[in-house]
Amino acid sequence: METEKIVFTTDDGEEILLYVIEQTRISGVNYLLVSESEDEEAECVILRDTSTDADAEASYEIVEDDDTLTAVAGVFRELLEDTDLK
Repeated sequence: METEKIVFTTDDGEEILLYVIEQTRISGVNYLLVSESEDEEAECVILRDTSTDADAEASYEIVEDDDTLTAVAGVFRELLEDTDLK
């Protein structure tokens, strides 16, 4: 099965291809665990879906709030028990 990919646009307009490792929904909000590489040693980032049902395309922002990041990372750890998340 091919890994899902998304294009993430940074604040300065740069487009980056990211691989979706896992996704989950918490309290009505979708979160993605993504990486710039499919390599198991690659650094991961958690994105929050900020789009609405009326939006034609999904919109994401990097989760930076420490409390949210800790909580969502814990859910991803449970979902990916065999993967070493740092």
